[in-house]
Amino acid sequence: MALVVICGQPCSGKSKAAFCLAEALKESESKQTVKIIDETSFHLDRNQNYANMPAEKNLRGVLRSEVDRSLSKDNIVIVDALNSIKGYRYELWCLARAAGIRYCVLFCDVEETHCRKWNEERREKGEAAYADNIFDDLLRRFERPDRRNRWDSPLFEIFPQRDGIEKSSTAISDAVSYLTKKVDSKSRDVKILQPTIATQSVRFSEANSLYELDRATQEVMNALVEAQSQALGGPLNGVSLGQGLPILNLSRSVGLPELRRLRRTFIKLTGQTSLSGPPPPSDAESAKRMFVDYLNRELETH
Repeated sequence: MALVVICGQPCSGKSKAAFCLAEALKESESKQTVKIIDETSFHLDRNQNYANMPAEKNLRGVLRSEVDRSLSKDNIVIVDALNSIKGYRYELWCLARAAGIRYCVLFCDVEETHCRKWNEERREKGEAAYADNIFDDLLRRFERPDRRNRWDSPLFEIFPQRDGIEKSSTAISDAVSYLTKKVDSKSRDVKILQPTIATQSVRFSEANSLYELDRATQEVMNALVEAQSQALGGPLNGVSLGQGLPILNLSRSVGLPELRRLRRTFIKLTGQTSLSGPPPPSDAESAKRMFVDYLNRELETH
C-alpha cells in the first residue's frame, strides 16, 4: 500500500519517529498493517556496517532486498535507516513505483551538535553508538532530502530537537493522513506511483533471485560456523548441509571474516554473471549448491 523512507543524520531520532508513525498508523481508523525494516532486525552492528564502502554497500543491499520482498498493496513498509544518500532513496522510490503504491519521506531534521551529543549520551549509557570517526564520516556524506526531487516527495519534516517526537507530532499526523486517505477520481493531493513496463516485467524474478541468493548463502555460512564450533577445533573432513546438497570439504578451520569475504565475492560474481548470462538462482537450494561448489573450489586453493 505504501513505502515510507525515514531519513536523517546519525542519532537524529529516526527509530523513535518510525515507531511513533507505526503506532499512529495502527491506531488510525483504517487500522493499517505496518512493517518496520531496520538494521537491528538483521542483528547488524552499526559500526561494522559503516566501517568501509563494501560493508555499507552490502548493508544497503540487504535492506533493499527486504524492502522489495515486503512491499504489497496490503501493508505499509517503513524503512528505518540512515537513507542518507539520494541515489539510494531513488532506488527505494523505484521499488515503490514498480509496486504501484504510495511513497513518502519522513525527515528528522536535527543540528549536528545535537546529533553528536545524543550519540555521546548513548555511549555513556552503554547503548549502541557510533565510533567518532564513523560518526564524522556519516555526517560529512549526508545528503539532505529536497522536496523538488520526486524520490524525496512528498516530504514530511519533523524537528526532534525543538519539538520532540510524539505520535501527535504535526509531521507524523500529516504523514498518517497522506498514507491512509482514500483515493478516488477527485483526489489531487495523494499520488499513487504507477509502474512502467520496464519495471513491471523484470522486478519479481530479479528481486526474488537476489533475496534467495542472499538468504541461502547466509544459511550455508551459519551451518558451517555451527559445524566448526561443534568440532571444537578438530578436523572436519566433510560437512553435510542438507539432503541433495554437495559435501563441503574442509582441510582447515575457516574463520568468520574469511567466510564473509568469500560470501560477498560469490554474490558479487553471481550478480556480474547475470548481467551477460543467466539470472541468479531463483530458489534457495540452487543457490546453496552453487555456493557450496564455490567454497569447495576456493578453499582447496588456499
